[in-house]
Amino acid sequence: MRFLTADYLYPLCTVPIKKGVLQVTDEGEILAVFEHRSEAPQEKLEIFKGILCPGFVNVHCHLELSHLLGKAEKGKGFLDFVAAIQQRNECTKEEIQVAIEKAEQQMIANGIVAVGDICNTNDTLLQKQKANLEYYNFIETFAVHEDRIDAVFSQAMELREEFRNAGQQATIVPHAPYSVPPRLMRKIGTSFDEKDAILSIHNQETKEENELFIAKSGKFSTWLKSINASSSIWLDRDKSTDILQELGDNKILLVHNTFTKKEELTGNYYCTCPKANLYIENALPDYSIFDTDKLCVGTDSLASNDSLSILEELLVVQENTNFDMNTLLKIASKNGAEALGFENLGTFEKGKIPGVNLVVELSKITKLV
Repeated sequence: MRFLTADYLYPLCTVPIKKGVLQVTDEGEILAVFEHRSEAPQEKLEIFKGILCPGFVNVHCHLELSHLLGKAEKGKGFLDFVAAIQQRNECTKEEIQVAIEKAEQQMIANGIVAVGDICNTNDTLLQKQKANLEYYNFIETFAVHEDRIDAVFSQAMELREEFRNAGQQATIVPHAPYSVPPRLMRKIGTSFDEKDAILSIHNQETKEENELFIAKSGKFSTWLKSINASSSIWLDRDKSTDILQELGDNKILLVHNTFTKKEELTGNYYCTCPKANLYIENALPDYSIFDTDKLCVGTDSLASNDSLSILEELLVVQENTNFDMNTLLKIASKNGAEALGFENLGTFEKGKIPGVNLVVELSKITKLV
């Protein structure tokens, strides 16, 4: 049993507690939260400089792309980034597995306890079965040609079952509005079952996405027409968020939202990946428009980032908002846990096992439990 205390304790379910004490088992279960150090056994107190907060939740990652670190040039735009992703099959299975393991180790070292992970393959399954972290697996689906929809959806169903049979939570999700025709989007929406908690979709990551739907023109329009994509993708929609109707009443996590406007917001959860947004588009969302009770944060992949650190993502958000520390940490922990349905994580409450991070001025982190 341990009694941990620091300059401030951030339970994230209550206000921050100056010199509060966290009583935890050796396995990390929260037994009690004390508002004063005098309430805990003085000889057992472990006193730290900085703040204590729950473990971080990386709501959006592509762990299977970890071997693509440094393959995409910074600031070249989304279509150039897509071209770089085509290199994903140029590495051996052994190289891919080594990169996945190293990336997971990096997340653990950076205080991450759970991940919302995008999966196009089963490459990450071996590592995930080691249960080092909690994973919500989003089985990503896209098919720009109508005659491929049924086959692609069938493959996604098979991959979902492979993950579920291995004890992993897995949900079939669409890639993005511009890569999933309405018919496939509706099939994905109706595949949502009692084992699913939330759908994820990349949303308004680029200004070209908005141009495609609103003006029916731009780089995305030219690109999709060049590959003979189904015109229903852009002709049947007037804006990106029209896909929400196609997905039904299911809980949805919208990711990136770099070019989202306030009037387009819904009651769903929104995820920002600031370092990836800067890496690819050199742009950030307008953070002032979001409900901070529904805002989460992710790292995206090592193909679009140079690290997998929620703390580094928070630094970017802090530099571009007036969010206080409690709001930043809520975005990093509590909101992500709620979005992904990880009820045991996200806050310091009795009975939970959320992990304990020691943070010093948003510049250094130590995982204590």
